[in-house]
Amino acid sequence: MLDIFEIQMPMKILILRFSSIGDIVLTTPVIRAIKTHDQAIEVHYATKAAYREILEQNPYIDKLHLLTNTISDLIKQLKMEKFDYVIDLHRNLRTQLIKWNLKCKSYAFDKINFKKWLIVNTKVNLLPSKHIVERYMETLDPLGIKADTLGLDYFIPHKDEVELSWLPETHRQGFIAVVIGAKFATKQLPENRIIELCDRINQPIVLLGGPEDQEAGERISAFFEQSEDQLIEEEIIKTQLGKKSVVFNACGKFNLNQSASLIKQSTAVFTHDTGLMHVAAAFKKKIFSIWGNTIPEFGMYPYKTQFVIFENKKINCRPCSKIGFDKCPKGHFKCMDDLAFDFYFPDL
Repeated sequence: MLDIFEIQMPMKILILRFSSIGDIVLTTPVIRAIKTHDQAIEVHYATKAAYREILEQNPYIDKLHLLTNTISDLIKQLKMEKFDYVIDLHRNLRTQLIKWNLKCKSYAFDKINFKKWLIVNTKVNLLPSKHIVERYMETLDPLGIKADTLGLDYFIPHKDEVELSWLPETHRQGFIAVVIGAKFATKQLPENRIIELCDRINQPIVLLGGPEDQEAGERISAFFEQSEDQLIEEEIIKTQLGKKSVVFNACGKFNLNQSASLIKQSTAVFTHDTGLMHVAAAFKKKIFSIWGNTIPEFGMYPYKTQFVIFENKKINCRPCSKIGFDKCPKGHFKCMDDLAFDFYFPDL
């Protein structure tokens, strides 16, 4: 009879990470490591509904749990699964509440918040020389699961693959992606510096960003168009610069997966410290990574891909935050205004 046999159920592991784009992409090596360690393990992932498109095509995830209403509703859903382990890659009050209710063994990554506070406020650097992916992977050590060397993952559904015919003819033989947006203003180049950067690139360029970046993208792309009613200030800059780049503004015109598709098809990517930087790393693009008030030493520089760091190390006020501000707290914004664009593009 069946009741005299012990039925071995598959192990279930729940991964928690609720935001944001870059942080979630950075968890993908953990997802893959668990699933490839033992295909019988059921890998579940809980995140906010707003980020489902980042994960719903991931073949290493067996089930996605979305926070759409209240945390109580999500907890009820999760309790029905009877997980063996929880891997907490967010470690905040919300994940603490989930773990307390699920009452199973859990492991959480070290956010090193005190060390971040220390370097921001005293400039004493005790940060570990580890990428955040390595710290994420340490949560799997008790399970005997090790990292591979494959880097980050990003899976684009077929419906969101962008055809080159959707782009201007000038961009169909190759283009450089320039990500102009960032969550905080102090992580973002001012528009005049983005114009300078685009001119220096001197190649067909696709500007990437969200709907909130669309107007800035239009101003930047318009700068490189020939017109009779350009502002005097622009004429001065055009004399000083070459105005040779051909710029297409894609900000707000494509969803996240479509923007990822454009990054995948680009020759190289210039980007701030933002989510699309990690998407570019997933596609092994050469990345020119631009840093303002934050620093690569926080451990979120491009992972497992070739990259160049642009940062102003001649000032002593960086980092002024582990995240960012709406404006420079010192009032000078030298981390971005005085940043040197030291690259020779034809060598790429």
